[in-house]
Amino acid sequence: MIGVWDTVELEFEGKTAGNPFTDYEIYGEFTCGNGVKKASGFYDGDGVYKIRFMPEQEGCYSYRVYGSFSDKEFCGSFEAGKATSSGPVKAKGRHFVYSDGTPYYSIGTTCYGWSNQREELQDQTIDTLRESSFNKIRFCIFPKHYDYNYRDPARFPYIGTPVSRVGINKFTFEDYYNISPENKWDLTRFDTEYFKMIDRNIVRLMELGIEADLILFHPYDRWGFSNMPAEANELYLKYVTARFSAYRNVWWSLANEYDLCKSKTIEDWENYADIVTKNDPYSHLISIHNCVKLYDFTKPWVTHCSVQRQVGENELDNIYSWLDKYNKPIVIDEMCYEGNIEQYWGNISGQEMTRRMWKTVVLGAYPGHSECYLNEDIWWSHGGRLYGESYKRFGFLHRIMSEIGFLHPVDYTAAENTDGSVRLEYYGEHRPCYKIFKLGDERCRIEVIDTWGMTVEDMGIHSGNVKIELPAREYMAVRITKQR
Repeated sequence: MIGVWDTVELEFEGKTAGNPFTDYEIYGEFTCGNGVKKASGFYDGDGVYKIRFMPEQEGCYSYRVYGSFSDKEFCGSFEAGKATSSGPVKAKGRHFVYSDGTPYYSIGTTCYGWSNQREELQDQTIDTLRESSFNKIRFCIFPKHYDYNYRDPARFPYIGTPVSRVGINKFTFEDYYNISPENKWDLTRFDTEYFKMIDRNIVRLMELGIEADLILFHPYDRWGFSNMPAEANELYLKYVTARFSAYRNVWWSLANEYDLCKSKTIEDWENYADIVTKNDPYSHLISIHNCVKLYDFTKPWVTHCSVQRQVGENELDNIYSWLDKYNKPIVIDEMCYEGNIEQYWGNISGQEMTRRMWKTVVLGAYPGHSECYLNEDIWWSHGGRLYGESYKRFGFLHRIMSEIGFLHPVDYTAAENTDGSVRLEYYGEHRPCYKIFKLGDERCRIEVIDTWGMTVEDMGIHSGNVKIELPAREYMAVRITKQR
């Protein structure tokens, strides 16, 4: 027996003549009580077709599998028992909850190319994540070509032959606009071993309780995957949604930096969003990420806002107005990265990374991290190890978020939880030696939080106007909790 929100995988032998990726179809209908859900399957190589399904309620399911892949229909049943997890994450107003109603407080990281590196590096990334506090990771399905990442991936998503680029040491958009015609790919035949590698990593993330934020397209490419014709893009989207949708921890990111994908129009993005949402039976979270210009997040298919903002405090202050404009969860997936590389977006300090993470939370949004210390393997692109200081402090941040509950900003420096029982003020780079709090008749516990030192000092229960001494150093916060 499996649990609700686990993955059921059904496997069948089918036709192999011609091109099984395009010539044949496989579908499943899953019935529990009066509910029927239809799912598409996919070809997995060597004459094997698969359908994956995620039950969303307890009970006995019957299924019927059919399609041109076989001259027969296949029927069967299985039992879905008690859930073994809290289920997929969903948007609820301006925040996130798991499907069972448990709050989800996102603390994400970005690691673009980790899932197509050599196997031992993938394993090291998983080991690092296991010891971290991240509960979401953004990464690409297609391999990425960019500064500090010029080596070929372990495998490629299509059958074919890439152009060797040994010796290249600088990315330019010439690589994007002038893809070598010597790249030879059959864009109708997927390398199933490549996608099995992603399957394995999604499952490993699931076992760690980490959401897999899958980036479907991006512009950083030398192999031609960013400039595929529309029919290839559509085939690819149908394949990945059929393959990955039944994993409960999947999120869809249509693009990393969509506005740099010059071969795609807004009409294309809307079409691709339509394909993904229609082929995902479980309505996973979906968004699209910008470089400069925000996408129109008012579109009904957008479940949350995935934002890049790099400049710092003034830019993060925009969160305050975005919440009113979009009324959806806002995730600042990119706000510069801790590190020491040449590019300005990859060389802020651990203290500044931590400050931006806390600032984002107090403004009612969810923060994203990455790390760019110059090594053979850089976390932001390859995964592997973390060398910085900020990531060590995110478990403490997540603990404070969980204790307070969903935060709603009241100004640019403070937020309250949903019922108004807790107020959190964050002072960032400012260093007051005291603060005066006007509590009125309310009896409130006041705590001083050192967000870098990860300490909480109880200053007692107070009412009226009270002066609280502070240590006059950076990265301090105060939590005020009404005593009821």
